[in-house]
Amino acid sequence: MRIAIIGAGLAGLVTAKVLTQAGHRTDVFDKTPDVGGVWSRTRRYPGVTTQSPKAQYSFSDFPMPADFPEWPDGARIQSYLADYTAHFDLERTLRLSTEVLSARPTADGAWSVEYRDSAGTHATETYDRLVVANGVFCEPAIPKFDGLAEFTAAGGQVCAGTEFHDAEQARDRNVLVVGYGKSACDVAVPISAVATSTDVIARQLLWKVPRKIGGRLNFKMLLLTRLGEALFRYIRPRGFERFLHGPGNGLRRRMINSIGTVSIRQLGLKRLDLVPRGTMEDIVRGAIGLATEGFFESVEAGDITVRRDRTIEQLLVVDGEPSARLSDGTTLRADVVVCATGFTQGVPFLPEKVREQLLDERGNFMLYRQILPLGIPGLYFNGYNSSFFSPLNAEIAALWIAADLADAVETPDTETMREAVVEQLAFMDVATDTHHCRGTKIIPFSMHNADEVLGDLDLNINPLIRAAHWLGPVDPAAYRRLTPMLLKRLALIEPGHGDRLRLLPGPDSEAPVAGPGSTRQAQSDVPTG
Repeated sequence: MRIAIIGAGLAGLVTAKVLTQAGHRTDVFDKTPDVGGVWSRTRRYPGVTTQSPKAQYSFSDFPMPADFPEWPDGARIQSYLADYTAHFDLERTLRLSTEVLSARPTADGAWSVEYRDSAGTHATETYDRLVVANGVFCEPAIPKFDGLAEFTAAGGQVCAGTEFHDAEQARDRNVLVVGYGKSACDVAVPISAVATSTDVIARQLLWKVPRKIGGRLNFKMLLLTRLGEALFRYIRPRGFERFLHGPGNGLRRRMINSIGTVSIRQLGLKRLDLVPRGTMEDIVRGAIGLATEGFFESVEAGDITVRRDRTIEQLLVVDGEPSARLSDGTTLRADVVVCATGFTQGVPFLPEKVREQLLDERGNFMLYRQILPLGIPGLYFNGYNSSFFSPLNAEIAALWIAADLADAVETPDTETMREAVVEQLAFMDVATDTHHCRGTKIIPFSMHNADEVLGDLDLNINPLIRAAHWLGPVDPAAYRRLTPMLLKRLALIEPGHGDRLRLLPGPDSEAPVAGPGSTRQAQSDVPTG
């Protein structure tokens, strides 16, 4: 098939790699001039690093260079993705500096993609299938501030964190960083080294985990294991999870909250008056944040001031100088306001009728397995499963897409899938206090999602290795054989009954044959044209 992929970040690249290896022709569109998505040079802010260590933020079959630090910075991640692209010969699939203006379903089930290239030339091409991989962090969310026009007229600047590319923009200026997530703390540190003043405006404090607990134990040994994931109750507890959330609940709470106790002491949060409300168990209700190196040290040194439990009420001009009034009445000089206030998940290139089918009444994405929209044939999503193991989760989703393109995935009927998605969203509303990025964040249930997706394919790694990941950090390299295993199976697909296909097990598999009843019911309730 001929397949269009929107987005050249890690999800788009791994989808192109898997689908190309499966024999499809792929075109990968991205409006930036380089691969990387959020790691593109056009979006990197100073101080940005990965949230996960390099081993956990790698594709299964392409480890990061040994000389990379444990938490690589944005430039290194972009170079890693560029090397991945070259290694798997994906350059020929790329259409960079090219913006997709619209992608519409056609009457015959294909997709018409209109785009504009770097020369400003418009063109339209037709594809058999469409994969949306533009990322859940595609558009920065900037608050609407009263007084913005007067503020900017006086020389004040408001920008998103992804638009702040050089700390020199802050030299000898008074800077407000809005937010308290990882990106806000990351960017505040280099800003504080050159700015006249650096104030972090934190509407709500979030829990932060030291990179090394007690200065010795890497946090991945605690939270990036299957046991660490099991400390948070999933929609359907299984195996040892039933004990942890039943008779062992007291032990479980002590385990996770002890990390909070250590964090308070190690980061000096009580002394700095930066202890979040609630307990460490509430970490997933906001965001699981890795402490930025140097952030709390800069707060203690007076280089960064955190204004906790406050917001910017108004931007204004005081004595001719751009300023900001906070919700507690404090007025601060503010030459630059950097908004690290999250992102919106948007698909503006899809027709309104398709978006109406794609989203629920609250704007949540209705995606089965975080991949398949309901009742919209020929459309897939990848990367809408933000996790601690985003490359691995995207890779596994790409396998699912490849199998489904071959009609080799047995899925329920549309209504049953809809019920499953609604149930999952309702659960995540409670588990994350609705902080699930419109249904696109699967933290802290990354491996549960991986297991469910692989379960659909009757494909997984050795149970003993999965068991080892209970106490040791999940190793994406353990999954490197899954792609060739699936490709071998797909190569053995033969015509079955009528226009259906059946998946034959490969010689290395004991997978049962998916027979005539395995194909998904036709989904014809999508608006066309």
